[in-house]
Amino acid sequence: HTDEPKCCSVLVLKWADRTDSIAFNCSCHYPPRASRMRSPRSFLAAVSGHLAGRQAPAAPGHHSLPVRTLQTLAQREPVRLKKLSAPDTGILELTLERPEVKNAISWELMTRLRGAIHKIEADATAKVVLVASSGPGVFCAGADLKERRHMSSSHVKEYANSLRSTFSYFEALSIPTIAVIEGAALGGGLELALSCDLRICGENATLGLPETGLAIIPGAGGTQRLPRIVGRARAKELIFTGRRFDATEAVNMGVVNYCVPGGEAYQKALELAREINQKGPLAIRMAKKAINEGMEVDLSSALAVEEECYEQVLHTRDRLEGLAAFAEKRRPLYTGK
Repeated sequence: HTDEPKCCSVLVLKWADRTDSIAFNCSCHYPPRASRMRSPRSFLAAVSGHLAGRQAPAAPGHHSLPVRTLQTLAQREPVRLKKLSAPDTGILELTLERPEVKNAISWELMTRLRGAIHKIEADATAKVVLVASSGPGVFCAGADLKERRHMSSSHVKEYANSLRSTFSYFEALSIPTIAVIEGAALGGGLELALSCDLRICGENATLGLPETGLAIIPGAGGTQRLPRIVGRARAKELIFTGRRFDATEAVNMGVVNYCVPGGEAYQKALELAREINQKGPLAIRMAKKAINEGMEVDLSSALAVEEECYEQVLHTRDRLEGLAAFAEKRRPLYTGK
C-alpha cells in the first residue's frame, strides 16, 4: 500500500480465488488497511516451515505462505557491499546481484547502488572499491528495458537523470574504483564501468553503447566519458553505429587498462587494489583529485590544482613515515594522517 509510512511494510498477494495482505507494523502504531495481520514471529515460522519442506502451522485466521511467495521473498538484494578482511582491509567489493536478468539496471538496483555509494563515501577506512558482477558471463547489460516499457516519457526522463547523477556521484568518490568486466558490458553497464577509474576485463568481454539502435542516445554519461577516453572521432563511430567491440579492441582503444584470460579479471583487479592499498591513502586521494580536476581545465589552471593537492600531503605524518621507511629499508605503515 502506498499510503502507509515507510517504516511499515505490507505484502499483498493476489491469487485467483483470494487476496492476502500480510502487514508488519513498527512502533509507529499506524493502522494498516490489511485485512489479515501476521506478526513477524508467525511469518518467520511459516517461512522456516516451507524452507524445511513442510507446512508450518498457520496462525489462527491466517493463510500460510505458499512456496512461490517464499521464492519471491528469498530474492537477494540487487546490490551488495562487502568489506574485505585482513590483509585486504580497506578494499571494498560492490557487487551487482541480478544475474537472472544480466544485472539490468532497474529503479531498485539504481537506488541500492546510490545507497552503497553513500556508505562508501562515509567510510573513512575505505581505500579502494571493486565493482563486479555475481553472475558469470555478464557485467551489466544496461537498463531494464522490460521495466522501461511500462514507464511514461516523464518517468523515463527521471530515470535517465537519476542514473546519470548516480554514476557521476560514483565517479566523484575520492578513492579509486575498479570495474571488473567479465562478459557483456552494454549501454548503462558500460557507462557504469566508464565512471570507474580503472577497468579490467576478461578476454570474453563484449562492450558497446547500442542505444541509437533503440532510437535514443547513451544518457548516463556515455556521450561524455567515452570521447574523453578514446577521442571524439572514435567515440562518434561507436555511438553512431552502436557497434559492439571485444576485449582486444577495448585495450587498444584505452577503454580498459588490462585484458586477462576469461574468469581472471577479478584476480587482476584485486592485485591492483592491493598495490594501491599499500600506498599513502591521502596521497591516492589527492592524486585522483589532481588528475580529475586538472583534466577539466587548461594546463595553467591544472598546474595550480596540482600545487593545491601537493600542499595537502606536504604536512602529513604519512609523508614523514614514507621517508623514514625508505631510510630504514622497511615497508611503510601509513595511517592516513
